[in-house]
Amino acid sequence: MAKKSKIAANERRKAVVRRHAERRAELKEIIRTGGPQERADAVRELARQPRDASPTRVRNRDSIDGRPRGHLSKFGLSRVRFREMAHRGELPGVTKASW
Repeated sequence: MAKKSKIAANERRKAVVRRHAERRAELKEIIRTGGPQERADAVRELARQPRDASPTRVRNRDSIDGRPRGHLSKFGLSRVRFREMAHRGELPGVTKASW
C-alpha cells in the first residue's frame, strides 16, 4: 500500500493536468507551426505554467492500493494485484497459462 499522501499528490497532479491541457495543446501547436516570434512567446508562456501541468509528471499507480511500480495499463493494476486477482478469477477473460 502506497502512502496516502503520495496518492493524493498524484490525484492533484491529474487535476492540474486536466485544467491546463487545452491551453498546453494550443501552445504546443503554436510552437510546432508558428513563426519565430510566436514560437518564442509560446515557449515562454509554456514555461510559466505550473510544473505539474505537464502530463509526464503524473505517475501510473495501481487503482486499488496505489503501488507505483509494475503497472499494467490495460488493467490499471500493479503486477502483484493483477496476479492475485487473476488467480482468484476476478478478471474476466484472464486465465493462467500452463504448458
